Amino acid sequence: MTSIIIIFRGRDMGWRAAARALLVATLGVTGVLPPAPPAAAAPPRPAGPTARAAIPDTCPDGGAGCVDDTIARLREQFATLGRSCDHHATFALAYLRTTQGFKWGRDQDGYFADNAWVNREGALFAEYYHRAYDDWAAGRRSAVPAAWLAALDAARSRRLSGAGDLMLGMNAHINRDLPYVLERVGLTAPDGSSRKPDHDKVNEILAAVMDPLLAELLARLDQDGFDTGIPTSTVLGVIVGWREQAWRNAVRLANARTPFARAFVEFDIESSALAIATGLATLTGYVPPFTGPGPRAAYCAEHNGAAPPVAYPFGVPPAY
Repeated sequence: MTSIIIIFRGRDMGWRAAARALLVATLGVTGVLPPAPPAAAAPPRPAGPTARAAIPDTCPDGGAGCVDDTIARLREQFATLGRSCDHHATFALAYLRTTQGFKWGRDQDGYFADNAWVNREGALFAEYYHRAYDDWAAGRRSAVPAAWLAALDAARSRRLSGAGDLMLGMNAHINRDLPYVLERVGLTAPDGSSRKPDHDKVNEILAAVMDPLLAELLARLDQDGFDTGIPTSTVLGVIVGWREQAWRNAVRLANARTPFARAFVEFDIESSALAIATGLATLTGYVPPFTGPGPRAAYCAEHNGAAPPVAYPFGVPPAY
């Protein structure tokens, strides 16, 4: 089975085994959380702090075309980043392929209970990423969440392996962004039923795209930075655990009835995501003089235009 891991070239197997154990500890233990608390069936809440409310809800009606628009924007971004072998390309490619996988799942009859809700969620989720990236690229650092600053700065400095760049981006997007997105789109349907089953169905899509995605990342962007021993099942378990915690944090946001209570939850979300980013960056950084970004750059320059080597559930997409 394909595996994803940090590269520790020049270090002995004891270091690598210790790093794997520490990585799992840093990412968090999964599979032991108690059942999620129910979301309060409350009226729609205000959008929250000004910086977050400024992120537009580009798909308020949940139309099917919203996902196509999101894919087109992600494809354009990845084409620029991938061709230049920018270290931000690893997360951009992963986001593009998982969104294509999301469309594949949604288009199966009965896959989701409410396609409009998941369409709206997906479009708004992408807006949080693009806003963080665009603000960062424009130098508006005070507007960028701390977990995103950690991820985007690390990729620009070219100091992490491909796995590090990928996981820091996923941490910022899931652990930091997703709770706010879920709260905004609503945790309960008009009839009072929970949206949680549709939220959990996305985990099946992630499982379906995981192996083809890692094969593509290895083949096109970084032949070393994703393969030293952690099985994809472990990585998937971490991501599923992150998504579960994001739901729980969205419930906490929805149930916060005073400004102080909400500020406490937001502080917990932001600080936890930053702590995970810090730990991941420490574990996945290159170790000069043993490792560095040079071989990754050379490999990517030669192979970034290659076709994906393994079919996804939705087929074999074009390279760009």
